[in-house]
Amino acid sequence: MKELQHLNKYFLKYKYQLLVGVVITVVARIFLLFTPRLIRQSINVVDEFRKGTVTDIAIVKQELVLNILYIIGAALIAGGFTFLMRQTIINVSRYIEFDLKNEIYQQYQRLSLNFYKKNRTGDLMNRISEDVGKVRMYVGPAIMYTINTITLFVIALIYMFNQAPKLTLYTIIPLPILSIAIYILSKEIHKRSTIVQEYLSKLSTFAQESFSGISVIKAYGIETQTNTSFETLSTENRQKQINLTKVQALFFPLMILLIGASNLLVIYIGGLQYINGEIESLGTIAEFIIYVNMLTWPVATVGWVTSIVQQAEASQKRINEFLKEEPEIKNLVDSSSQIEGAIAFNNVHFTYEDTNIEALKGVSFNINKGETLAIIGKTGSGKSTILDLIGRLYDINKGSLTIDNKSIRDINLNDLRNSIGFVPQDAFLFSDSIKNNIKFGSVNATDEDVIQAAKNAVVHKNIVNFANGYDTVLGERGITLSGGQKQRVSIARAIIKNPEILLLDDCLSAVDTETEEKILNNLEQVSKGKTTIIVSHRISSAKNANKIIVLDEGKTIQEGTHEQLINVDGYYKELYLKQLSEKEIS
Repeated sequence: MKELQHLNKYFLKYKYQLLVGVVITVVARIFLLFTPRLIRQSINVVDEFRKGTVTDIAIVKQELVLNILYIIGAALIAGGFTFLMRQTIINVSRYIEFDLKNEIYQQYQRLSLNFYKKNRTGDLMNRISEDVGKVRMYVGPAIMYTINTITLFVIALIYMFNQAPKLTLYTIIPLPILSIAIYILSKEIHKRSTIVQEYLSKLSTFAQESFSGISVIKAYGIETQTNTSFETLSTENRQKQINLTKVQALFFPLMILLIGASNLLVIYIGGLQYINGEIESLGTIAEFIIYVNMLTWPVATVGWVTSIVQQAEASQKRINEFLKEEPEIKNLVDSSSQIEGAIAFNNVHFTYEDTNIEALKGVSFNINKGETLAIIGKTGSGKSTILDLIGRLYDINKGSLTIDNKSIRDINLNDLRNSIGFVPQDAFLFSDSIKNNIKFGSVNATDEDVIQAAKNAVVHKNIVNFANGYDTVLGERGITLSGGQKQRVSIARAIIKNPEILLLDDCLSAVDTETEEKILNNLEQVSKGKTTIIVSHRISSAKNANKIIVLDEGKTIQEGTHEQLINVDGYYKELYLKQLSEKEIS
């Protein structure tokens, strides 16, 4: 139960609703337990008439009719309170489910990129869906039935002891055996539940990756191999589920056996006591049998509830594992920070923790506010890493990175990222309308702002040609659009934000040179007064920058303006001449 202590704060939050639920449960059980007593009275009346103690049949009939009416009334009242009990406690479980999912999602937002590199999407999805679902069963049905069972047991045992203390003791003999059996089975259920949840995560991860990469699977014609792998994983998951179910299946037969034993004891011991005059009436035996059978379902649910608790603990443990994760990138400043846009790298070193690749090896440069820097280099030279460091998606290992002559760590993280418009190399669009994807950069933007941003990104004409225009809903990751259209929508999303710093990570690679030239001309107007960094493989994208640096294997090998660099031998000049011969430069 240690892992489930995390939920105590939610129980405190909804303590009044839970308290009302407990009171309603107690009242419902009290009315429900009127029935055995009324049946005892009815049997006793009949028995007394048979013995001749009562001779008037009319009195017997009247007593029976009244008892029947009382039983019906008590059942209706108990049923009404049971309905309210379910509404109260189950509703609380939904509230806690809502709060827990929000807590998990907020933690997802806080965690750094390295966390997502170490954990698979399917596993993270499973924790916020399957695992939370298991926990909800604990905070709802499990608690409700536990309260119900305890209340029923306490009240029933009090009634039973008042009627026949010795018979009650015989009746509850099977309960210690039940407790030991539950303890043993619970430990095994906990172990197997943990394994089941792990396999569900593997299954979710495999399915998620297959759906995301379906185009690759089809292009390479590996549907059969993928199906085989999925079937193998499903078979393993099925076996683990069966192993868990086998243990769970022992509960109900065991409960029924023990309840049956209790009934036999009531009939045998109670019968002997009635014969010996230790029990005053035959109705007491009938009352006890009804009590025992009324306790059948609550006792049976003990196993079910125990199973739920064990599964919930296994799931909550998985949730707690990453709720306790601390983000590597923390906001160290509470006060707001005003960003102007002057950026300086001084002997910056950075190594990716997951791959141990040293991406930057002593990179130094500076950009004044409103200037444009272009970064050229081969694949893997560290270009994108520079942009990630400016957005503080990672922290540098060595050297200094300052913005407006202030260490990036001393700037409010939220203010920093709000001041940046970032167009990633892999343009990511959400499964939403084109309009909302662009407004993602500025949620309060008007339709006119959206259209103007699209025009500056030279994608407006493409959008209006769609059947639903800006209201066109995109497929997952923007699959509805071409690569060039996705890039341009991403550019529009960054432009509409009107940021102080604009980061463009090879975001024109999928557009033709004519469209590229139009976008660059528009960006030149839009980015006036803004600090802009352009990462590109094309000289045409870099030539108008105030400063150009060339990276190779994490080091700066050239620096200067376009005119300076094309007049000295080196990588930049070679690339320029190559692209010039291919007529890529106007």
